[in-house]
Amino acid sequence: MIEIIKAIIYGIVEGITEWLPISSTGHLILVESLMPFQSTEAGGTVSEAFFGMFDVVIQLGAILAVVVLFWSQIWPFALTKKEREKQSGTGIMTYFKKDIWVLWFKILVSCVPAAVIGILFDDVFDALFYNPVCVAIALIVFGVAFIIIENWNKGRQPKVRKLSQITYQTALMIGVFQVIAAVFPGTSRSGATIVGALLIGVSRTVAAEYTFFLAIPVMFGASLLKVVKFGFEFTSLELTLLTVGTVVSFIVSLFVLRFLMGYIKKHDFKVFGWYRIALGAVVLLYFGLMAK
Repeated sequence: MIEIIKAIIYGIVEGITEWLPISSTGHLILVESLMPFQSTEAGGTVSEAFFGMFDVVIQLGAILAVVVLFWSQIWPFALTKKEREKQSGTGIMTYFKKDIWVLWFKILVSCVPAAVIGILFDDVFDALFYNPVCVAIALIVFGVAFIIIENWNKGRQPKVRKLSQITYQTALMIGVFQVIAAVFPGTSRSGATIVGALLIGVSRTVAAEYTFFLAIPVMFGASLLKVVKFGFEFTSLELTLLTVGTVVSFIVSLFVLRFLMGYIKKHDFKVFGWYRIALGAVVLLYFGLMAK
C-alpha cells in the first residue's frame, strides 16, 4: 500500500509538471530522493531499474490527456456525415482533414532531431547528465532564459499566430530546440520548445498548443524505448504501480492543461522562470547537504 501511495504522488507530480515549463524530470528526481520505491536489491519489492522506466512511461497518461482535450484539433479524419460534407472534392479524399494531416507532417519534422539524438545517445546522456547537479543547473539556466526572452519579447508582435502558419522550416527549428531537452534533463521539453518558438516569432498560445501536440509522438516514442530496454517482464506490483501512476498522471494533466491554456492568454512565462531558479537552488542546496 505504501508503494502504491508513492505511485499516486509520482503521478500527481508528473501530471502537474509535465505541461508547465518547470521540468517534470527535476521534480521527479527530487521526489525520488525523498520517497524512493524500495528496490529488490535493498530487500524491497521492485527492481532498481524500474524507476528509470517508470518516470518516463507514466507520461503516457499525460499524453492521453492531450488527446482527449484536443481531439478535434488532432484527429485527421472526418468521420461524421456533417464533417464529410464540409470537405471539398469527392470520393475517399472527403474523409481526410487536409489541414490536420499537414500539421502532423510538420510535427514529424519537429520530431526528427530529438529522435535521432535519443536513439543514438540516450544511454550516454543519461549517464552524463541524469544527476541532481546537472538537473539543477538546467533548471536555473532555462529559468533565466525564460525571464530574458519574455522581457525581450514584450511588446513584439508574433509572426505566427495560428498553427496553420507554422512552416516546415519553423517546425524543424522548434525540433532543434527540443534536442536541448533530450540532452539535458531538467531543461523541460515543453520549456525548451516554447522558448525556441517564442524566439522565432511564434505566439505564446500557438507555441504551447504545438508543444502539446509535439509531445504525443515524442513521449510515446520515449516510453516505448524505455519499456523495450527494461523488458516486458513486470512483477504484478510493478505493473500495478505503473498503471496507478499513469492513470493519476492522466487525471491531473486534464486539469493542468485547462489551467495553462487559460493562463497564457493573459500572462507570460516569467513566473515559471523564477520558480525554476528557486527550485534549482533548492535542489543544489539539498543534494549538497546530502553529500556532506
